[in-house]
Amino acid sequence: MTFDTLLAITPFPAISALLWIVLAVAVLYLSRGTAQKVIAIVCEALHEVARTAAQAVQSAEQRLAARNREVLLAAGREAKERIVEREFDRIADAVHRDLAGYPALQRALSEAIARIEEDHQQAAQVPPEPPGWTKAVEAMAKLDAKKDASVAEILADIHDSIVKAQGNALTEYRAATRRRHELLRRMMPQWRIVQQTLARATKSVESILERSRAIDRHLQEYREIVQGTERATQVLSSSSLVQFFVSALVLAVAVGGAAINFSLIARPMAEMVGGTTFIGDFRTSEIAALVIIMVEISMGLFLMESLRITRLFPVIGALSDKARVRMVAVTLVILLLLASVEAGLAYMRELLMQDELATAELLRGGEAIVQSDYLWITTAAQMGMGFTLPFALVFVAIPLETFVHSLRTVLGLCGIGVLKTVHLLLRLLGTLFTHLGTVLVRLYDIPIFMPLWIEAAYRKRESSERRRDGYAEARQ
Repeated sequence: MTFDTLLAITPFPAISALLWIVLAVAVLYLSRGTAQKVIAIVCEALHEVARTAAQAVQSAEQRLAARNREVLLAAGREAKERIVEREFDRIADAVHRDLAGYPALQRALSEAIARIEEDHQQAAQVPPEPPGWTKAVEAMAKLDAKKDASVAEILADIHDSIVKAQGNALTEYRAATRRRHELLRRMMPQWRIVQQTLARATKSVESILERSRAIDRHLQEYREIVQGTERATQVLSSSSLVQFFVSALVLAVAVGGAAINFSLIARPMAEMVGGTTFIGDFRTSEIAALVIIMVEISMGLFLMESLRITRLFPVIGALSDKARVRMVAVTLVILLLLASVEAGLAYMRELLMQDELATAELLRGGEAIVQSDYLWITTAAQMGMGFTLPFALVFVAIPLETFVHSLRTVLGLCGIGVLKTVHLLLRLLGTLFTHLGTVLVRLYDIPIFMPLWIEAAYRKRESSERRRDGYAEARQ
C-alpha cells in the first residue's frame, strides 16, 4: 500500500491525512501502557545483557591479571635465581683466588713481624755503662792533694784515665746510635711489606663484603618476589617493558645486519644454484641465501645454549659438561665453515660486479675498464663483512631470549588493557540502555501529547470537583 493510496480514502488528501493522524494518535494513546512496558522490559533486558557481559569481561580480566602476575613473578624469580647463583659463583671465585693464599700471606706477615721485632730489640740495646769508678773517685776526691805529691800524681792519672774513658764511651755511644739508626732504617721495607700485605688482605675482604652486600640485596628482592608484593610486581612490570623495547631495538639492528648479509651472498648464490629457477614466487638463490643466514642464527642459538648463556632449550642445558663441550666445538666449526663460505661468496660478488661493469662498457662501444690499484680494499672489506657478520649474528640469541620472555608479560598487559576498555564500554552501554528506556518513553508521549493533555485536564477537573464535594459535605 503506497502513500497515495492512503491519502485516497476521502476525496480530499488533507482530510485523509488528518484522519490517519488522528487514528495513529488514538492507537498510540490506547496502547501507551503496553508500549511503555515493552520499551522498559527491552531496555532492562539489554541492560542486564550488557551488565552480564561486563561481569564476564571483568572476570576474564582478573584471571588474565592473575595469570600475568604469576608469569611475571615466575620470570622474575628465575632471573633473580640466576643472578644470585652467578653472584655466589663470583664470591666463590673471589674467596678461592684471594683467600686461598691466606696461609702464605699469614706466613709472610709473621716473618716480616718477626724480623721487625728482632731489629727492634737490637735497636733498643743500650751501650754498656763505664766501670763502677764513682765510689773510688769520690774517696780519692776527699784526699788532700796539697799535702802529698804522690796523691796529686795519682789524681792526675785518674783524671786522664776518666777523660780517655769518657771519649771512648762517647765513641761507642755514637757507634751504637748509628747501628740503631741502621737497624731502624732496615725495618722500613719490612713495615712496607706488612702494610702492602695488610692492604691486599683488606682489599680482598672488602671485595667479599661488597659482594655479600649485593647478594643480600638480591636475596631481599628475591624474597619480595616470592612473597608476591605489589612493589616487586611493579618493578618487574616496568623492567619487563624496558627489556621488551630494548631487545626489540637490538633485534631490529640484527635484522638490518642479516639484510646486509643477505645482499652480500644473494647475487653470487644465483651463479651457484641458478638465478632463473623459482620455488613458489621466490628465486631459489634468494631462498638458499636466506637458509644459510637462518642456519648461522640457529648455530648461534645452539652455541649460546651450550655455553649456558641463554636458556631457550632446556634439553641442551641439561646435557652433561662433556656433551656440551663437544656441541660447542661442533657449532664453532660449522660457524667457521659458513663464515668462510660467505667470505668466498663476497669475493665472488665483487668479481661478478667487475665483470658486469666491463661487459656493459664493451656493449656501449667503450674500452675495457682498467682494474684499479685500490680494488683490493673493497674486496677485502666485503670479505671481512662476509666473515664477521655470521659471528655477529651469534649474539642474536641474547636479545631474542629477552624478547621472548618479556613478550609474554607485554601481551598480558595489553590484553588486560583491552579487557578493561571492553569492560568500561559494556558498563557505559548498560547505563545507556537504562537511560535510553526513559528517553524512549518520553519520546513515545510526544505524538500523543494532546490526548495526554486532555486526560490530565480531565483528571485535574475531577480531582477539584471531588475536593469541592468533600468540602461541602464536611460543612454540612
